[in-house]
Amino acid sequence: MKTKSFILLLASHGIVGALGFAGGIYTLPILIAPDAPTEAEVSAVSAAATYTGEFRRDLQDSDALHWGEGPVSVSPTSISHQGKLAPGPDYKLYLSPEFIETERDFNRLKPRMALVGDVKTFNNFLVPVPPGVDPSQYTTVIVWCETFGEFITSARYK
Repeated sequence: MKTKSFILLLASHGIVGALGFAGGIYTLPILIAPDAPTEAEVSAVSAAATYTGEFRRDLQDSDALHWGEGPVSVSPTSISHQGKLAPGPDYKLYLSPEFIETERDFNRLKPRMALVGDVKTFNNFLVPVPPGVDPSQYTTVIVWCETFGEFITSARYK
């Protein structure tokens, strides 16, 4: 009887520990995220955009934990998003020459993509376009979780 109780205790503590760890991975990015840009800041940048697109929740590899929604605006100097992203760690913003909505396609096209920068907020974002990256040479904005290799969302802008 003591061995069975020990095994049950060990299993239950292991499950609770795993759930706590998973909860920490999900909530830590939310807790340490900087303040999101205001609607006015995003609107001002969006007004000067050359291209626009839309992040949608219904993409092939988007799911309950990996999604984005809302308009995206692309100018030669910045990319803005007015909406929400599912929280997560180590989000990167890429420009792609083709529309993608799966991890397989992301990995296939990654050598031809341009890394724009880090996405650190989950309600609206503004990311400056680095020197040497020309958004007119691409068609799609992608949010990718670098740490876990997860597709979050994408939007075709031209």
